[in-house]
This record gives sequence, C-alpha cells and structure tokens, in this order.
Amino acid sequence: MTNATEPLRVYHNPVCSKSRGALEILGERGVDVEVIEYLKAPPTRAELERIVDAVSDPPATLVRKDKKFGELGLDAADYQSKEQVVALLLEHPELMERPVVFRGERAVIARPSEKVLELFD
Repeated sequence: MTNATEPLRVYHNPVCSKSRGALEILGERGVDVEVIEYLKAPPTRAELERIVDAVSDPPATLVRKDKKFGELGLDAADYQSKEQVVALLLEHPELMERPVVFRGERAVIARPSEKVLELFD
C-alpha cells in the first residue's frame, strides 16, 4: 500500500502538452509530485525496467514512433520486448512516451493527460 503522503513521480517533458496537462490535473488535486525531466536526467536501466514493469500496457507502448524514430531508421517491430525497449530508451531517451506517472508501484502513460486519474482508482 502506498503512503498517501508519498509524492507521485512524473517523468516529464516540459514541451509536451500531455505532460503539462497531467501535471496540471495533479496540481488541481493538490497532489505532491516529484518531477523528473527525463531529457535532462535520463532514466537508468533499472528505472526503465521498473517503468516497463509498472505500466500495464505492452513494452512497445513506451516508445514514441514519431519523426525522430523514423529519422533514426528504426522499425517498430524491433522494439517489442522489455529488453529491446529498455536498450532503445537508454540510447535514445527522447523516444520515451510521456508523461509516465508513478504512484507507488503502479504507473500509467498519461496519454491523454486524464489517464493519470486511473492511479487514484
């Protein structure tokens, strides 16, 4: 059971509207938040493995298949397993889908931003 006073951990990118939206929702609820700007302080292998394990979605969901993904010449089929996703995000943290919000041992990718509310169910 999570201590109610324990802050939620948010892997945040300030240029992302969904990330800002999730923080706004948490702020409106008066929730304590620990913000980690993951592009300035990239997650370690252990942190990435914890994220993949805590998010109920398949590991591949954590990878942004955006313009940068295409520019790197990557193929989504190559990034399906936990190990593949962690290795990719260690090398290219900018490809991590965001925001990832932790409450205790549970986490969600808050896209849309309102998905963060699932952590309060």
